Amino acid sequence: MAVLSFVEIADGKIKKASVEAAYYGSKVAESLGTESVAVVLGTADAATLATLGEVGVKKVLHANDARFNNFDSKLYTKLIAEAATTAGAKVIVASFNPNGKLVSSRLSVRLKAGYVPGAVELPVFTGNELVVKKNVYSGKAAAHYKVATDVKIISVNPNSLSPVRTAGATAAVEAFAPSVADSDFTIVVKSVDKITGTIPLTEAELVVSAGRGLKGPENWGMIEELAKEMGAATACSRPVSDVDWRPHHEHVGQTGLTIRPNLYIAIGISGAIQHLAGVNGSKVIVVINTDSEAPFFKAADYGIVGDAFQVVPKLIEEYKKFKAAH
Repeated sequence: MAVLSFVEIADGKIKKASVEAAYYGSKVAESLGTESVAVVLGTADAATLATLGEVGVKKVLHANDARFNNFDSKLYTKLIAEAATTAGAKVIVASFNPNGKLVSSRLSVRLKAGYVPGAVELPVFTGNELVVKKNVYSGKAAAHYKVATDVKIISVNPNSLSPVRTAGATAAVEAFAPSVADSDFTIVVKSVDKITGTIPLTEAELVVSAGRGLKGPENWGMIEELAKEMGAATACSRPVSDVDWRPHHEHVGQTGLTIRPNLYIAIGISGAIQHLAGVNGSKVIVVINTDSEAPFFKAADYGIVGDAFQVVPKLIEEYKKFKAAH
């Protein structure tokens, strides 16, 4: 028996969310007294994959085939299911990100496995059953789900656990050659346009976000400058992306991306429940708004009642001084 983690690669690096999922899987394997195994699909450097050993992975099944480089949920489901059989895995772990969600739900049907999406803590085992905690009602409450199926699938909310690394530990990387036919490749990728020069929101530990309080797209320069100084990603509320002030891939909230950074700075955002649903897992929330009655202040760890056009430039100035002194 083993615990299998689905690990994704982007631009030659292991995704942060996948490192967390692999660590989660390793801790589950540790509690079960079994082996932690990861599966990687597509071309990647073996030395990079071996670093998964730092978060407890003992073995990496690597399907080093360029045909698997582009994500296809149907194909990936078949390949991961075969990897689970190869590893003898009874627990499968993935990240609760777009790709992880698609694969986990398909795997659940294919393997007749109980599936808990969005786990926020390690599970508790009682015999063949496990209990997993996850957030419900847009993060306003938590629920505990019991899974008693033979195979169990868990997807982990990004930034729920901080991986503890063992420096220098390595995982054994083994070739994995799943059986595929030409008919399995149902999606043809003509081209891929990637956003460059910015930190992906789902990977960012620091996020600077703004809303309609900025009054127009021409005022976003100070938001971008603050984010650049901090090494943060930029985000926005839905009304801002709806009117094309900012690109849709920056929209966070119930109908956009769900993020869990260590620090989320909300500037000129009132904090409607739909927006909070996408960011209330942040470790620290800072709100800047002229309206002292804005709902966001109730969810904030720190708040500044003031005009963003006065506060943000001062923050940038002070942050530059801080960086210069350190």
